[in-house]
Amino acid sequence: MIRLAFLVLVLFSASAAIAETRVPRTQTEISLGFAPLVKQAAPAVVNIYARRVVEARQSPFMNDPFFEDFFRSFANPQPRVQNSLGSGVILSEDGIVVSNYHVVGMATDIRVVLTDRREYSARVLLGDQESDLAILQLEEAADLPYLSLRDSDQVEVGELAMAIGNPFGVGQTVTSGIVSGLARSGAATGQARGYFIQTDAAVNPGNSGGALIDVNGDLIGINTSILSRSGGSNGIGFAIPANLVAEFVHQARLGNERFERPWAGMSGQPVNSDLADSLGLSVPEGIVISDLHPSSPFAQAGMAVGDVITHVGGQPVNSPQEMLFRMTVAGIGEAARVAWVRDSEQRESTVAMLSAPDDPPAQELTLGKRTVLPDLTVARANPAVIARFGLSLTTTGVIVTDPGALAARVGLQTGDVIRSINGREVETSKDVKSALTRPGRTVRIELLRRGQRMGLRFRL
Repeated sequence: MIRLAFLVLVLFSASAAIAETRVPRTQTEISLGFAPLVKQAAPAVVNIYARRVVEARQSPFMNDPFFEDFFRSFANPQPRVQNSLGSGVILSEDGIVVSNYHVVGMATDIRVVLTDRREYSARVLLGDQESDLAILQLEEAADLPYLSLRDSDQVEVGELAMAIGNPFGVGQTVTSGIVSGLARSGAATGQARGYFIQTDAAVNPGNSGGALIDVNGDLIGINTSILSRSGGSNGIGFAIPANLVAEFVHQARLGNERFERPWAGMSGQPVNSDLADSLGLSVPEGIVISDLHPSSPFAQAGMAVGDVITHVGGQPVNSPQEMLFRMTVAGIGEAARVAWVRDSEQRESTVAMLSAPDDPPAQELTLGKRTVLPDLTVARANPAVIARFGLSLTTTGVIVTDPGALAARVGLQTGDVIRSINGREVETSKDVKSALTRPGRTVRIELLRRGQRMGLRFRL
């Protein structure tokens, strides 16, 4: 009898556990569908109306003494207003809202409308085009409904998910589906790059910045883009994971003016089957280091070119974008455990998550009126400047950070690496200033642009 009672107790406990995870849980919930969940989560998803003034482009010949008469009819071009419509998610009762950068980036006027028709003005606290995320602060807001962030590393393929947003401007809309993929990198379209959660819940234009939630009403991602040939939903939508959103909110509350990512100081490539065989790996996994800056925190931790990084922070990494994501969510100033392989031997090290060092000092300098290219701004190549412009780790010389009007007309572009002027090598910003102060009648500039050698030549 005791054994039978014990068996009944075990079966009851198992049934209770199943009931806790089964969706929906009861016949009543089946009849209601997702209605209780929508009532809980929808008030925290907002519509965003943003506008910005775009200056009309002027002809490059407007101030040219020879051509200006030909273009006089195009003088005083009128600025135009661009409007954008998207969604956002309230993350705190004091009005912290997350949305996509492509919805609110560079906006001069932002209006946020809640489901109860309350409206607030908003300002951007922190935005980043590469991640396609922006954190807003609603003005004079308090006691607002908000969603909690879930640890997106715990999300699994096959989980039920719901997308809430404002597709095509028709008003708040809810769609359901499942999490259909994780660790999607390089598959999404638009400005965002990196690591995404994939869902088959219908996501359309206007859903950008809206919520992807789980069955508990917690935020697991911010809808950012779709993969579509028609412009409408084909069942492949991408969301930025909640863990990255949490790091954005953290940096916004710290008052950061721009989003900071830890500096890897390395480049690498995914390990495929051929590489795995040559490296002595049993399965193709991880990233093989192909280039490493001497100041890289990975180099300081003992790694070298040819080593394979397999895990960062306990999570597998199989692409450079995924590794950057893992470093970013770890946060600047923290440390992450990194698993790596050398000569088929598994190793583990602690790597500091640091900003790219400004060493040697960049000494960013804007040339004055007494030089032949006034308003040209240059900086010495160092890890911080290299990371800023996405240049090769071996870059040396002086980098153009802003060409200014005149230098742009002669052909210089942002990110160009100046190697020499009139045959004289330049290593610092002061070298460039000196070479362009009294250059002679002809100026010859040797430079690198996207890894290609180029030459510019013009007469004064």
